[in-house]
Amino acid sequence: MNGVSVKKADIAVLPQDNAGSEEKRLGFWLTLPAQCLVLFIAVFPILMQLYISMTDWSPLDGIPWYRAYELWIGFINYTDLASDSRFWAAMWRTFLVMIVCVPIQFLLGLGLAVLFVDEFPGKRWFYSTLLIPMMVVPAVAGYMFFLLFQSGGPVNDLLSLFSASPVKIAWLSDPSLALVAVMAADIWQWTPLMFLILLAGMISVPQDQQMAAVLLGASWGRRFFTIVLPRMKTIIIIALAIRTIEIFKIFDTLYIMTGGGPGVATETISVYIYKVTQQDLIWGYVAAIALAILIVLSVISAIAISKMSKGANAR
Repeated sequence: MNGVSVKKADIAVLPQDNAGSEEKRLGFWLTLPAQCLVLFIAVFPILMQLYISMTDWSPLDGIPWYRAYELWIGFINYTDLASDSRFWAAMWRTFLVMIVCVPIQFLLGLGLAVLFVDEFPGKRWFYSTLLIPMMVVPAVAGYMFFLLFQSGGPVNDLLSLFSASPVKIAWLSDPSLALVAVMAADIWQWTPLMFLILLAGMISVPQDQQMAAVLLGASWGRRFFTIVLPRMKTIIIIALAIRTIEIFKIFDTLYIMTGGGPGVATETISVYIYKVTQQDLIWGYVAAIALAILIVLSVISAIAISKMSKGANAR
């Protein structure tokens, strides 16, 4: 009897298993076109870019891109890239902007998140005001700061109020100061994004743990550094990774303010790629540069994902 009952149970389970596998198979075939489309959108540009980077092709050559093999040069573009001092200088400026702007944006965003996590009079109004810079089109923000940092602009006027004589600093035409003005514009515009991400992470910290710490007599600083910040580790990594990657794409604001000048003093990697693409029209070399940047950003993303995974496992 027991053997018969087991067989009946097995027979009863089999149709359910078959139904589950049929549902998975149906789901696979239904989503296959979308998966193929996404794969094509993601993979084809990379393969095309790799193909073009192995050639000396340019639109001025008069041949279509799919015949770029006629100008095949192998890895010469990559060897040229390794010895291109202008490329490495642009990368250094990009890293400099990242090293300065991202920590400042993080600290300002974290400070604002701490202020806004609790209720206070006028919070909604201040909250909306703080988000305005993020809503401004980057090109418009660039023009705003272009006017602010003119020799006779508001920034020098403000500095003149705190000095005994008029200040006439040529911010945008001084190679040592132009990048400072660009950094100020980036910090102003994207600190609200950091603030939003960190505020969302701070609100998600369980309140019962903080209340328990209060009952045990823990100070605000101790609660913040032992409960809030550890719980926000993944959110912090996400915020830093997003802004780090976005720094590599800074273009509109910078190009409106300085055009990469004076000379090449503010030429970051995105501006350098634009100039080589639109002015020099060396598209094979540009493809090699873009692949190099893709590798750098992929490494940054992989490190961020690894850190997030460790943080999730730790919890």
